Amino acid sequence: FEEGPPVIVPRTIFKEMERAAMQLTRNIGYVGAGTIEYLFNAKTNKFFFLELNPRLQVEHPVTEAITQVNVPSVQLQVA
Repeated sequence: FEEGPPVIVPRTIFKEMERAAMQLTRNIGYVGAGTIEYLFNAKTNKFFFLELNPRLQVEHPVTEAITQVNVPSVQLQVA
């Protein structure tokens, strides 16, 4: 299921996910707004890369509700 923030992920693992996302974008030279998705196994505390979406996600209202940020507006400012 989609959720934000991922409440079943321990904080230390979440930080690893953030670092991995930043490393991936640096490695491929990606600049801009986007979403990196992971699959998380709660039994093993391991996460697996699913995809990088260089576009606005359909679930962006969840992010907006949590962060109080107008995501389309920010994407336009970045562009």
